[in-house]
Order: sequence, then C-alpha cells, then structure tokens
Amino acid sequence: MNTSETLNQLNELKLKGMATAYQTQLNLPMHQQLESHEMIAHLTQTELDNRVNDRTNYYLKLAKLRIPATPEQVKCSAARNFTKQQLAYLLEGDYIKQGQPLLITGPTGCGKSFLACALAHHACQMGYRTLYFNMTRFIERVVMAKLDGSYLKLLAILERTPLIVLDDFGLQPLDQTLRLTLLQMLEDRYARKSIIFTSQLPINKWYDYINDPTLADAIMDRVTSSATRIELKGESLRKK
Repeated sequence: MNTSETLNQLNELKLKGMATAYQTQLNLPMHQQLESHEMIAHLTQTELDNRVNDRTNYYLKLAKLRIPATPEQVKCSAARNFTKQQLAYLLEGDYIKQGQPLLITGPTGCGKSFLACALAHHACQMGYRTLYFNMTRFIERVVMAKLDGSYLKLLAILERTPLIVLDDFGLQPLDQTLRLTLLQMLEDRYARKSIIFTSQLPINKWYDYINDPTLADAIMDRVTSSATRIELKGESLRKK
C-alpha cells in the first residue's frame, strides 16, 4: 500500500479532513492504528466535521455580525425576563424552519443585540446563511443600491437569505423608499424565511414609527401575525 499516493489523492480531491486524519493515523504505531472499517468511519466523520466547520466560518464571514456572541454566553434569568427554556427553544431553530419573525424588544443595554447575534451565530452553525444589518447600515445599503442600479439584486439577496437580523429597528427615520423596501422584503419572505428584529420601541409603537397608516398595517401584519416575541428587562448590562 502506497500511503503517500493515498494522501496525495485525498488532497487532490480536496478532502482536507480525511487527509489530516489519515496522516495522523499513519503517524501512530501500527498497533494503535484503527482497523479498516473503523478507519473509514473515522476518516468520513473527520471530513464531515471539517466541512461543517468550514461552512460555519464562511457563513459567519458573510453574516458580518456586530458582536461575536455565542449562545453559551447569553445570560438567562428571571430579572431579564428570559429563561433557559426560552433560549433552548430558540436554539432548536423552529422559527427559522417555519419562516417566523422573532421580535426582541427592551430598554437600551439590556442585551438585545447580543442575543440576536448569538442566535445568528448558532444559525450559521446549523447551516443557515445569515445577514446582519443595523438600521443605519440597512438604510445606507438601500440608498446605495438605488443609486448604483443594484436595487433589484439587493432584493433578490434579501429574499433568498434564510435569516436576516435587523438590529436597532426604530432608531432611524424611514422615508417612503425604506417603507416600501421593508414591505417588499417582508412580502418576499413571508412564511418562508425568518427575520430577527431588535428594538428599544415597544411593538405597539411601531405603527407610529413607520408613520404611514396603509403601509404600517401591511408591514405589521406580516411582522406580528406569527412572530415569537421576547421582551428583555433589567438594567443595562454595559454597566456591569
């Protein structure tokens, strides 16, 4: 058996995980190396793990999350009005599978963005492409797309992304273009793709924020009809 040739073939096939695991086995004494069936299972599992890790890193790079948060870092307590059971439910990802919005509200500094980024990080690990925007960046992206002629391309990207995070909703005023863009995005994604909103504004204030009765009705109907709501409480975590 020519082990060097086998290693070269694994690398040529871009099976990096298998090649690394095989080389590790070859470096062991003969009596410690796995038997044939165990070896195949080990190499296959290592290759799968390597591909999942590469995919996760790629999705995280695309997502451009503002905070490098993970679910393990999320603080759950009665004081925050957020329990471990609620976190565990969200980590199952049913809201993503069913295309349901997730609305996270609460006062400034209570951890809304941290929770949203942690859930987005977990979504990337689960194999869902994710995009993160705060409202300022989202508005800038829409305005630039209108100016350079890539608006339809932007809508297509938003439509096919399984999870979008729209952070700090309610901090920046909306003009008619933004209202229509938001409505189009929600219409394209309704019951198919999920979106996470974070906002300091209570949900019953969102109508006033949108500031157009007709469009507000249409937008809020798509946002709230099947949404999961999380209302965080407590003093600012930044003080701690």
